[in-house]
Amino acid sequence: MRVLEVPETEVVEDIGGGESHEWKVILYNDDYHIFDRVVAQVQKATGYPYQRALAITMEAHTTGRAVVWAGAIEECLRVEAVLREIGLHTDIVA
Repeated sequence: MRVLEVPETEVVEDIGGGESHEWKVILYNDDYHIFDRVVAQVQKATGYPYQRALAITMEAHTTGRAVVWAGAIEECLRVEAVLREIGLHTDIVA
């Protein structure tokens, strides 16, 4: 009978997936919301300072969309829910 020796510690390679995956909340431009209200809602959803929220809102306004938040799915769902409180058009993408 042969005995197989197993090392005391084993290194497991992270192949990506699970909680390490980054998701993104996308904000789309629309013609229904006042610009300042969108900036305020981005601040409320993210805690970003005014200038960063303004830059995100301006990007959505000029290009049609902007990434508002990136991270774990749970946080993205929370941010998106706050943005949608006033009817903003958003998506979460991988």
